[in-house]
Amino acid sequence: MSEAMALAMFVTLCVVLLAGYPVAFSLGGTALAFAVLGNLTGSFDAAFLSALPNRLYGIMTNGTLIAVPLFVFMGVMLERSRVAENLLETMALLFGPLRGGLGISVTVVGMLLAASTGIVGATVVTMGLLSLPTMLRRGYDPAVSTGTICASGTLGQIIPPSIVLVLLGDVLSSAYQQAQLDMGLFSPDTVSVGDLFVGALIPGLLLVTLYIAYLIAMGWRRPDAVPAIPEHEREGNRAALLRRALVVLIPPLLLIVSVLGSIMAGAATPTEAASVGAVGAILLAIKQRRFNLASLRDVMRTTTRVSSMVFLIFVGASIFSLVFRGYGGDDVIREFLTDLPGGVVGAMLLVMLVMFLLGFILDFIEITFVVVPIVAPILLAMGLDPVWLGVMIAINLQTSFLTPPFGFALFYLRGVAPASVTTTDIYRGVAPYILIQLLALLMLALWPALATWLPGMVYGS
Repeated sequence: MSEAMALAMFVTLCVVLLAGYPVAFSLGGTALAFAVLGNLTGSFDAAFLSALPNRLYGIMTNGTLIAVPLFVFMGVMLERSRVAENLLETMALLFGPLRGGLGISVTVVGMLLAASTGIVGATVVTMGLLSLPTMLRRGYDPAVSTGTICASGTLGQIIPPSIVLVLLGDVLSSAYQQAQLDMGLFSPDTVSVGDLFVGALIPGLLLVTLYIAYLIAMGWRRPDAVPAIPEHEREGNRAALLRRALVVLIPPLLLIVSVLGSIMAGAATPTEAASVGAVGAILLAIKQRRFNLASLRDVMRTTTRVSSMVFLIFVGASIFSLVFRGYGGDDVIREFLTDLPGGVVGAMLLVMLVMFLLGFILDFIEITFVVVPIVAPILLAMGLDPVWLGVMIAINLQTSFLTPPFGFALFYLRGVAPASVTTTDIYRGVAPYILIQLLALLMLALWPALATWLPGMVYGS
């Protein structure tokens, strides 16, 4: 009876979300409704809810989560400061002589925006508004243009300092400690957001390299689909162009290095580094002459809205996970995963598939707060490395957000694309990038050291 109620609760949540109700209230409301129903039928012990105040206090006093509003502030401030616009114009001129050069410049700028903002929706919309009209005007195939923008925009999922990695790192830290306690280890090792940031660097750069390799191959096989910028439209003075590129590139690169470098050097925690990033974003906005009290007020309001949404979902997810565990749902899933043929490999494949499908209907925040706390302790107890698991989940969700017909990145771009670009063009364009993502997942599965080697070198673990 209890196990059936746990599964019914999860199915009900999916139905309520598909009906369009707010995520945080769907999580908390569904859980409380099933708690009341279970209490009336005797299948749920209301004492489980007594742990809720401690959980909420833990959320409020969690120093790691302070990084979320700081990184959101940093991203929104950079979005308002025309950094992307200047980068795109300069990179387009720099790579213009190459076939596929404009696509390469979009990929590079998408990578820099991902490392600067970590906000997927904002990156896809910004790149769509700035680069799509230019690519179409230069004669780029609409499918190649839209696919490149969607793929480069979702790099914010995996390239640190990604908000996804901040939230995932916090959840995995708790899951890892729980897994070790379940195994009888009462002095558990820890995994931090910094570990996940460092572990995601090589896979993130690998994805960027594969994207660029695809565009170069496209320029060789289908030159008409990715033409070079005509000679007469390029700047004549190459040295002047290189100087301009350095002037435009150095400030955001310094910001990225100051944030990630301080974490990797052990000089700052992710939260402290996020504050450095927020101040750096203000300085960049001042340099671009885009900073005033009106823009600051707008950035603060957007930051407050996004941060409130994240933390309210966290509260709803805490209620949901308590009730779900009260019904024994975690025991059902543990028994199911451990009894699968193939052991840990079979369990990992199934979890990745389920998360991929859930990515069609749930945002990364819901998956991180609802699904990961349920399955991660089980997988980690099977001996998986927490950093490797976190990077695999991030790339898997990134692939899901690219996949038709429900990928979030496709919806973001469809909202700003001109009517001449069809939905079919967008679907065709992302198909090669989905294959690249799957290739990266396979490489990471075969060579876990892609995610675990650098943290070991940096932190000596």
